Amino acid sequence: MDNNFFKNVGDKTGVNMGDVFKLANSLQGANFKDETTVRKMVRDVAKLANKPISKQKQDEIVNFILKDGQNLNFGTLAKMLNNNKKK
Repeated sequence: MDNNFFKNVGDKTGVNMGDVFKLANSLQGANFKDETTVRKMVRDVAKLANKPISKQKQDEIVNFILKDGQNLNFGTLAKMLNNNKKK
């Protein structure tokens, strides 16, 4: 994809696209059935998105991923993180 696209996304979201790619690369081959790995990933995504996450919401997301990780996508995870700020 065009670098301008990623720059625009970064500018609009405030998220450094280099950090997104670094996180995505670190998740390749990750064991999403391992609770420690999943918790770290959830914390990393929340930190990257600059979204505070409560212990309760973290537990909810981790349990969802451990139970149904094959259907996980970043859209679902982002939606769960966005719902966190309403609580």
